[in-house]
Amino acid sequence: MTLAPLVGLVIGGVAAGVIALAQLVKPEADLLAAVLGVLVIAALSGGLHLDGLADFADALGSRRDRETMLRIMKQSDIGPFGVVAIVGVLLLDVAALTACIQSGYGWQASLIATTASRLTLPWSCRTSVPAARPDGLGTFVAGTVRPLTATIATAVVLAAAVAAALTWPSPSRLAGSAAAVLLAVATSLATTRRARTALGGTTGDVLGATIELALPAALLSLALTP
Repeated sequence: MTLAPLVGLVIGGVAAGVIALAQLVKPEADLLAAVLGVLVIAALSGGLHLDGLADFADALGSRRDRETMLRIMKQSDIGPFGVVAIVGVLLLDVAALTACIQSGYGWQASLIATTASRLTLPWSCRTSVPAARPDGLGTFVAGTVRPLTATIATAVVLAAAVAAALTWPSPSRLAGSAAAVLLAVATSLATTRRARTALGGTTGDVLGATIELALPAALLSLALTP
């Protein structure tokens, strides 16, 4: 879990390459480049995180008791809340990445946001967060990361994001890159707290949902930077 940002770096790097290639072939097709970048990120993740987001949204949307929500999350079908969550997140991803591309900051935004979104995993698996059920992925990774380790990982990712922003030297870009990383961490803390309140802890679906929520948060931070 501590090394998860490295996986995000690889995925973001591939997406950044696709975005750069699309812009090279069709410079005026910013929306197309953004869609391709987002699809690459989703595909390289195997769609698992989007599935987790849908399951978590369906569980919370049901407003049922803890056991019922956990049972909903284990079902293979996707309900209306899950569909809305997936569509909403993907639309935000594409819109924010398109804005970044139009600002000449496309591949950097993809790299920073994807890496930052995986930074949620060490925070979601810190020692104070229990597993919601006795089986599943959450059982193996919950409570395995010390807060100090997560803090060190955050510092490393923060430094890397600022370094990437230096390819477009601007005080606002540096601030936006730092904000993207910190927003990803904040998303993890908020989602984990909601999961503990509703489910009693974290699950594999919650981890995936957190990543998918942190990605648009980071991209929006970069897109809205002047």
